[in-house]
Amino acid sequence: MKKIFALLLSTIMIFCLSGCALISIDGESNGNAANYQGTGAIGLSVSTQNNPFFVTLVEGAKAAAAQADVQLIVVDAGDDASKQVSDIEDLVSKNISVLIVNPVDSDTVSSVVQTAVNKGVKVISADRVVNGVDIDCQIASDNVLGAELATQFIVDQLGEGAKVAELQGTNGASAAIDRGKGFHNIADEKLEVVASQTANFDRTEGMNVMENMLQANGDIQGVFAANDEMALGAVKAIAGAKKDIVVVGFDATDDAIASIKAGEMDATIAQQPDLIGATAVETALKLINGETVDKSIPVEVTLITASNAGNSIGGGCQCGDDCPCPEDCCCHS
Repeated sequence: MKKIFALLLSTIMIFCLSGCALISIDGESNGNAANYQGTGAIGLSVSTQNNPFFVTLVEGAKAAAAQADVQLIVVDAGDDASKQVSDIEDLVSKNISVLIVNPVDSDTVSSVVQTAVNKGVKVISADRVVNGVDIDCQIASDNVLGAELATQFIVDQLGEGAKVAELQGTNGASAAIDRGKGFHNIADEKLEVVASQTANFDRTEGMNVMENMLQANGDIQGVFAANDEMALGAVKAIAGAKKDIVVVGFDATDDAIASIKAGEMDATIAQQPDLIGATAVETALKLINGETVDKSIPVEVTLITASNAGNSIGGGCQCGDDCPCPEDCCCHS
């Protein structure tokens, strides 16, 4: 009987000790997060540098970092979600104070970003969201509104009921999801969508997909592309097919503005990628200094057509009385 009692007592003690250990580990984790001391450096994980929009975003971030004399470590995922996970792990291992992430895939990065948050790293998303993680701040253009403006332009040019095609962005990217939502908010009620396919935000793929769409639907009248690279690819395919089709993109890159001026593309949505990058760094500095920041910081978008393309500079910055940029931007200098 004494042996049985001793065995039960030992078992109970083991469970108690295990429970204490778990509590201690959990408490230590939370304490580390609360008391985390980073190096003061900022890490920027960008989805790709093979796209003018993100090149400009990084340039804006670098300029702001240089002005503030803060270390900015930039890593390029090359549109590879797995590589981006490894990139972020490496940045976190360097004890950065703030992670700025522009996800390839908003779901794939969730786990590694959560790990960073648990460690105590402050996190900002730029242009695209991180799904399922409570981060410190999201800085992005209103992609839904921008796509609605683009699609309404197509309606205004062609009339309701016109046959249109959609070139979607990279599957899983929040910008692609939001721009698709904005497009369908208008198109599903006012247009006939005869084709919709991803071209992964890529110009060459946009051209190839557009060629296939035209072969299957020769009566397409308009195209909404979720970024300018795909739109420019579509323009090339349309020119090869010798057709007259309204094409609208998104980003207001320099190439897109030139195409609009040349009468090839019809419109694009101007974001301010340099401002997104700069704002991300400025917000990171506030977090490092212990300041409170807004959970969401929107950056304005506007429709660029042939009538105002001549005023567009530097990734969609608008000069003139209706300039949406802040007072200290180039337009007002």
